[in-house]
Amino acid sequence: MPIHFDDAEYAARQMRATSAVREAGLDALLMFAPESHYWICGYDTFGFAMFQCLVLTANGDLHLLTRLPDLRQALHTSTLDRDHIHVWTQVEGVNPADTLKALLSDLGVGEGRLGFESDTAGLTDFNGQLLRTALPRLSDHSDLIRDLRRVKSPAEIEMHRRAAQLSDDAMDAGLAETRAGAFEGDILAAMQGAVFKGGGDYAGNEFILGSGPGALLVRYFSGRRHLDVQDQMTWEWSGAYARYHAAMMRTVVIGAPSDAQCHMHAAARAALEACEDAIRPGDPMGNVFDAHAKVMDDHGLRHARMQACGYGMGAAYNPIWVDFPMFYAGNPLPMQAGQVFFLHMILADSEAGLGYSLGHSVLVTETGVERLSRQPLDLLVR
Repeated sequence: MPIHFDDAEYAARQMRATSAVREAGLDALLMFAPESHYWICGYDTFGFAMFQCLVLTANGDLHLLTRLPDLRQALHTSTLDRDHIHVWTQVEGVNPADTLKALLSDLGVGEGRLGFESDTAGLTDFNGQLLRTALPRLSDHSDLIRDLRRVKSPAEIEMHRRAAQLSDDAMDAGLAETRAGAFEGDILAAMQGAVFKGGGDYAGNEFILGSGPGALLVRYFSGRRHLDVQDQMTWEWSGAYARYHAAMMRTVVIGAPSDAQCHMHAAARAALEACEDAIRPGDPMGNVFDAHAKVMDDHGLRHARMQACGYGMGAAYNPIWVDFPMFYAGNPLPMQAGQVFFLHMILADSEAGLGYSLGHSVLVTETGVERLSRQPLDLLVR
């Protein structure tokens, strides 16, 4: 039995995916994205770092080709039985793409129309070249499963809600450790620990915590410092439950906030609320970015804003929790009820040496959005 969802949920997903494969005119889809594997049958592993492929035929059959260490992983986490899990032999000189080609022949689709996922960390360029050499008539269908995953089922929405609770708990835990002189490592340990104590998972990428000059960054970097009496600290983190995410961002001011920091907070809060107002089912995602940009520009902060203001959330794997698409200028993709988005208002003023960020995750409803976080949007001062 799969761990997180019932058989009916997976059966419905597999039926939708099979219909999409047929509509695309394919005889089989070769899935390399771990998110696709997890969504369609619950298979949960970091074994995607090696060569592995989940095959979905137009007849609705699922077959996994993987390494021996993931045989039991698949049996434990997925709907697959032993007859549908195939292990390629790992010896010097082996080409797993040739093993995949033989499997496809056995399944009766070796000479058929084959689609595959290339836009994923689950297929390195090296393995992709092996694949194209073995199966030269492949066509790219990286969006086929991704499109199906965008709108969440009620069961998936519940996972996002639980992830959001963990994000909120992590923020409370981090704030409890934050004060002048505090060690970044203690704050980070408290935040990550709150997620684990709540039954959550490692997030799809590292928690981002940077103080001082590092507060202007939106990427993890190695190194820890103690907070000064007057300081700034930016967090970007996400609770993760059953791999589902609900990311958040905050900047915490240590000591008395300056007028510039208060202004940046006011702009970020107004922009976040404007983005929420701009989320409507059927409207293009570019509208949300435009709402963000207008507020930031009206506050005189065009020089400090980013070129995107959020992206989709879902069940995601390393190296990032981003579940595309993103909110950027001109994005025509329509939003849909049942999607979950992370909205991040990021300001990085290098000349002033100040950073400010504010963000949380929202669920798209039939009429607008629902905030998944219980945390207020006030300026945080410690």
